[in-house]
Formats: sequence, C-alpha cells, structure tokens
Amino acid sequence: MRRPILAGNWKMYKNITETCAFFEKFKPLVATSTHCDIVICPTFVNLQAAVEATRDTTIDIGGQNLFWEKEGAYTGEISGPMLKAVGCKWVLVAHSERRQYFGETNEDARKKIVAALDAGLTPIYCIGEKLDERQAERTHEVLETQFHGGTARLTMEQFSRIVIAYEPCWAIGTGKVATPEMAADAHRYIREQVRKSFSPEAASACRILYGGSVKPDNIRGLMAQPEIDGGLVGGASLDPVSFASIVNF
Repeated sequence: MRRPILAGNWKMYKNITETCAFFEKFKPLVATSTHCDIVICPTFVNLQAAVEATRDTTIDIGGQNLFWEKEGAYTGEISGPMLKAVGCKWVLVAHSERRQYFGETNEDARKKIVAALDAGLTPIYCIGEKLDERQAERTHEVLETQFHGGTARLTMEQFSRIVIAYEPCWAIGTGKVATPEMAADAHRYIREQVRKSFSPEAASACRILYGGSVKPDNIRGLMAQPEIDGGLVGGASLDPVSFASIVNF
C-alpha cells in the first residue's frame, strides 16, 4: 500500500511573518492526520522559519529547487547540502514553471535529482504536458521523454527514493483540472514507464502525485483513483484551512 503524500508548493508567496502565522493555524488542523506524508515547500528565505514552526510535528519541509553542485561560484543558487542543513527533507525538481520560465531541461532535472539524492533529500520530479501537446494527443510522448530524460542512468536504489508528480501544465493556476480519469490515465502511463525502465516492483512502489489546480472540492475524486498517490498543491496550499481540508480528504 503506497502511503499518500500531500505537498504544498508556495511558489513566490509569503514572508516570514505570514509563514509563522500559517503554521499557527495549520498545525492543530492536521495534528491527528497520520494517514499521509505532509510536505510544504516555502521560498528559500522562509525555510528556517518553517522548519522551526514545524518542529515536533509530522509536517515536513522541502525546497522548491536546488542546484546540482554542492558549492561554488554560482550566484543565487542553493545546494542540496544547504537545504538538508536547514532542515529540509524534500525538494521539488523541474516544476513546470522552472521549465517554462528558466529553461530547465530534462538533463538539468537528472543532475538535480542525483544531487538531491546525494544530499539525503527526497526529490519530487515534476513532469507534464502543455495544452498544445495535449490537444495534439502527444501527452504520452511528452511524459515518456521527460520521465526517461530525468531518470536516465539512475540505479534501482536511487529510483526507489524519488517521487514523481504529474502536472499537466494547462491545469496549473488556471482553475482547469484534469478529470480524475484523465489524471489516472497519465499516472498509469508513467507507472508503465517505471516498469519498463526499472522493474514491476519499482512500478508498484513508486508514488505518483497529481498537480494541477488541486482544491478541497476535487481532491476526494482524485484520490479515489488507485493510480493517484497524492497531490502537489499550489494556490490552495497557501491557506491553512484549505490545505488542511485537502490533507484530510
């Protein structure tokens, strides 16, 4: 039985005061929520405050990005060991906005996945098609290319420590959402790629999240699909009551 993950990606929102206020309201709402892993990914400048606010809780903190080198003359970048040292356990890799706005490639993603694993972090590797690609019926082609590009040359042991997030780009921040059946089809296809590249056991164990306008009113239908192992939540994770409702689906 795969343990669900409900992860919140705060993107470029909230300052330290707002971060602390969020957790004051959120913690009691999920204090008895032991059925899933709860992960929140704030901005880099709020990581320390988030880690302190969630100490002695079951809420984990993750980074939104990382660079593949441990240190060096890379102005503005953050390394895996730095995230680990501040108290992170997770990190997002290749979110669609990183691909769209910052030109990240599948090879970039592969190097970041390896760097995250080397630092003892669990990477959540994001893949998904754009609207024109779905309309052209290229969803499976895109998912296959991104999956293999990011996981190329990983060992079985390395792959066992990563999480996949399917995020159809056309559903992120648009209010549109893939139907549970559409999402489940994509998840089944991703799981088949895992089976082909690694093993049936790896495919059965791999946790695949859905990300794309996940909200309290659609999380139950999504989680009813046996192929969907959780959600990568954007805007709805910024409100403590909203995100707690999603966690407690």
